[in-house]
Amino acid sequence: MNTKLTLNINQNVVEDAKTYAKENHVSLSKLIENYLHSLTKKNKKRSKTTPLVESLTGVIKLNDKDHKTEYLNYLEEKYK
Repeated sequence: MNTKLTLNINQNVVEDAKTYAKENHVSLSKLIENYLHSLTKKNKKRSKTTPLVESLTGVIKLNDKDHKTEYLNYLEEKYK
């Protein structure tokens, strides 16, 4: 169930966040929801990742490509 939430946030922060969300193909609401969820998880062992990194989990949609091979190709091109 979704609930509407009203927040007071600095206008510049909101504009930057909207730009970031658009560039990463995620809604600002989802970005904030993921961040809040990462802060409030219960019964979770403390991880070495920061709340910011955890908030971004699931934001990027990956396809079925072999990522190790693609990364290797990238490195080969970079260091030619």
